Amino acid sequence: MLKKAVQRLAAGTLAVVPLLAGIAHADKADDTLRVAFTEDIINLDYHYTTKREYIIISELVDETLLAINPANGSYLPALATAWEQLDPVTMDLTLRDDVTFHDGTAMTADDVAYTYNTISTQASQTLSGGRIAVWFDRAEALEPQKVRFHFKTQYPLALQDMAIRVPIRKQGTYEAGGSFDPNAASGGPVGLGPYRVTSFESGSELVLERYDGYYAGGPKGDPAIGTVVIRSLPDEGTQQAELMSGSIDWINGVPRDVAESLGKMPNVKHLSGPDRRIGFLILDAGGLVDPEGPLTNLKVRRAMAHAIDRAGIASALIGGAAARIEGACHPSELGCNQEVTIYDHDPEKARALLAEAGFAEGFETEIWSYRDKPMSEAIVSDLKAVGIKVNLRQVKLDSLNVARANRQIPAYFGTWGGDTAPPIRQHFDPETDRNLSGDAELSAMVTEAYAELDPDRQGELFAKIHARITDQVYWIPLWSYSVNYLTDPELVFPLDDDGFPRLYKASWTQ
Repeated sequence: MLKKAVQRLAAGTLAVVPLLAGIAHADKADDTLRVAFTEDIINLDYHYTTKREYIIISELVDETLLAINPANGSYLPALATAWEQLDPVTMDLTLRDDVTFHDGTAMTADDVAYTYNTISTQASQTLSGGRIAVWFDRAEALEPQKVRFHFKTQYPLALQDMAIRVPIRKQGTYEAGGSFDPNAASGGPVGLGPYRVTSFESGSELVLERYDGYYAGGPKGDPAIGTVVIRSLPDEGTQQAELMSGSIDWINGVPRDVAESLGKMPNVKHLSGPDRRIGFLILDAGGLVDPEGPLTNLKVRRAMAHAIDRAGIASALIGGAAARIEGACHPSELGCNQEVTIYDHDPEKARALLAEAGFAEGFETEIWSYRDKPMSEAIVSDLKAVGIKVNLRQVKLDSLNVARANRQIPAYFGTWGGDTAPPIRQHFDPETDRNLSGDAELSAMVTEAYAELDPDRQGELFAKIHARITDQVYWIPLWSYSVNYLTDPELVFPLDDDGFPRLYKASWTQ
């Protein structure tokens, strides 16, 4: 059934091509890279989102204090050239003196201190502020190019947060109108990155131009392409048809069979690369949505784990390096324990467990999802096969976030990438609404692990955490991803080891 679905998608795409024959071709002649995203682009301020599409955009327009080497995970200087841990709760960073915002203003320690102090306030309601809240107390500018960070507690992963979660904003960005405005940068921040925003139509199109004042010698190098145009095209068939007609140069997340089929055409190039993103099903084990609900029963949760053909779905709908995972983490992560309780695909065992739990006739529930609809539908189909009747709610991420915060979601299919943060911290911290486990002891273990300075001890703690999550089926870990790209044949697009797509590395063949 899965194979037939993707074959129909490919056939539909090919049928649309003649209708687009009159569209002007996008090529390297105008030095413009034209990109299509399935998700709508609404808010360009990465402080207020975690969606991968926004991370890709933020990498183009923003800069952080440090960067992470995609080959080995080490920290690289970016806006900061040096850092020194003075004591467990104090760190000094030295900044570059040749960095300017896109309006030409020089970046100083005042901007860094402003950014961190502002996003960490409760009034700001930023997601990045929530990320650093566990360790960040305050920042102060000591000199124009030196900033001091004061921690609430020792925290060995503070540098990681500085590298991947907090883009620097110009001092006063959020108070330009006299009072705090969370939407001040939503239409395009005055950033520090290699590209600047020149126009933005929310939900439609974003145009970026290479910033000539971008500092030299940074980890992003010197981008080769002059203009990047990003369009929101929710229909994947339309994306693929426009790629073949020449009006789009780059799309990602293409189903394997479609990518392999279209990649055989002379005007399309197929690339397949690694990805640190994982998929998972989160269940209301703690009864936070429904205290007496079936998902509070461990046998029911284990039945669901046995019902889903994780390997089959990964192979049919993703392909490449995608594989079934056992633990709630990507196998490449520190302490990612894959030697946990194994739930083989076994529908008969799933039915038996449901019967033991008192649900021999099955039950009804909802699963919410905000992306990868074909995979959501495959999960629902497998659960239906063992008697679990699922109403699939395919919604936008913002809608899911609101419903989850209001405790309206009994289960949801989500994904998480290592480019954002290790998923355990974001999903099992005691303060996050993503934590549906109701397991206070597990949350305490997570807090302890992230405060541990000894890497070996920290790895041991993570391994225990993953074992507990899997044994109790707070999550059903599903699969790791492999990314299929379709591009213009003249586009050179390097694939990094960590699987994150860095559009600033793209170039045209000479």
